[in-house]
Parts: sequence; C-alpha cells; structure tokens
Amino acid sequence: MKNIAFIINPTAGTGGTKTKNRLNKLLRDLLDTEQFSPIVVTTEYAGHATQLAQQFAMQEYYAVIAVGGDGTVNEVASGVAGTNTALGIIPNGSGNGFARHLDISTRMNRAVEMLNNSEVIKVDYCTVNNIPFFATCGIGFDAQVAQDFEQSDRGLKGYLQTITKDIFSYKSDNYHLVGDGIDIDTKAFLINFANASQWGNDAYIAPKASIQDGVMDIAIINKLPIAKAPEFLWQLFTKTLDENLHVNTIRAKEIRLIRENQTSPIHIDGSPTQMDGELHIKVIEEGLKVLVKKRF
Repeated sequence: MKNIAFIINPTAGTGGTKTKNRLNKLLRDLLDTEQFSPIVVTTEYAGHATQLAQQFAMQEYYAVIAVGGDGTVNEVASGVAGTNTALGIIPNGSGNGFARHLDISTRMNRAVEMLNNSEVIKVDYCTVNNIPFFATCGIGFDAQVAQDFEQSDRGLKGYLQTITKDIFSYKSDNYHLVGDGIDIDTKAFLINFANASQWGNDAYIAPKASIQDGVMDIAIINKLPIAKAPEFLWQLFTKTLDENLHVNTIRAKEIRLIRENQTSPIHIDGSPTQMDGELHIKVIEEGLKVLVKKRF
C-alpha cells in the first residue's frame, strides 16, 4: 500500500470546501484504494503547502498531490524536490502550465483516474536566486501580465484580456545575459526562462522546451511592433512562437541576468514577485520526481 497525500489550495479554482468535498467523492469513487492509502489536507496560508509537503516527504510518503494551479504546484514541488517522494498534480487553477506540459488532464476526475495507472519519472527544475521554479520564470512583459492577471477575472478569458491590454502598453527594458558561453546585451520586450513549455492556458512561450534535457530554453523578444501583436498572440497559442522573427531562443544550464531596472517585477511559475538586483538562474538536473501516465 502506497501512502499519498493530497494538498488542496482553497483559493484555487472553485476553492475551499467545495473542492475538498468534490475531491473526497472522486477519491471514494475512482481512486484504487488497494494501491493507495490517501489523506487530504488543506492549506491555511502562503507557503503552507511547502511545509506540509516537506513533512510528508520526511514520513516517506510515495507521493504528494498538489490540488490547485501553478502556484500550488510550485509550493508542493518545492517541498518534495530532492527527496524520494514524487509530485502528483490534480489541476485546479487558472493556468496549470506544468500539468499541461506533463499531459495531465485539467478535468479533475480524469486526473484522479490517471493516478491509478501512473509511473514516477525524474525531471529537471530550475532556481532563480535559489528559489525553485518548475515551469517558467520571466521578466518584462510576462511578469507584467502575471502581476496584472492577479487583479483580473481568473480563467482563460481574463488571461487573454490581460495579455491583450498589456501587449499594447508595455515598454522594453535593457538587459545583460552572461553564462554558458553567452554574453548578450539586449533591449528586450520580455525574457523568459523556460524549464517547461507553457505559461499556462495553452500559451506556449517555449514550444520545444523539455523538462528532461538538462537545459532551460531562454526565449528573448527584443521588440514587438504593434502591428505584429496579433501574429504574436496567434503563434503563442498554436505552438509556433519560435517561428516568429522577433523571438530568439537560446539554451543554457546556468546564466546571470543583469538588468538596468533592478527593481522590475519578475514572475515565478506565474506568481509575480519582487527580486531586486542581479538574477542567477540555473538548472537542477533530475531533481524532482513526478507522477505521469504510465507509458508502457
């Protein structure tokens, strides 16, 4: 019997008691209890999911399942990274970028059913100034979108409205990238460090990014003419952004970013945050175990 814990973020998706009641019913109806012994807990404050995940990892749980969006996934994954406990995901957020990259259904019942026929694989994750991220970290336009999206209507509609508004108003900034044979000075609309391919909501900032190749894909958009904004949005949602002439993608294991505006916001897995000064981003190879659909 494998012990697994489900950690619910009550502020994600439908939230609170409704999510917990729905999950408990799905676990009763769908989870293979001959294979798994489940426990369900709810977070009470920011960072609580990481603390809970660390406790379950210390108790040698087989897996800890994040029930929420990319922010919840980040907290739970931060708690189990580097341990023998695997991360599982029941997507219940606005973006669900890491879950989508892993091909985990955003329908809760299907995500629960997948656990019955899952396997553990090792994947990479990254850190920015020693803070983990698992999908993407960015500065510039996408950080502005993340900041504004927190104040908007959640879901795909709110996400599209935020992108459309910000894409016409955001101004580029100056950056210096150095490391792994890279030495670039550029004025950029955005710079995104991608371990996985998506921002979320099927918006592919780095369509060819892999979580098992030992490098991050660094997507740099130097400028974006207003007339090209519709093309950018189309390519973003059709996995063809790397074909855009205004997008350059480089790959590295470790890099430093020096910015002219040292207090500009960044986002970590879609959550806006403030991190002043130089940014040091690196890949931690095979540092996380995750549950995915069994391949064979």
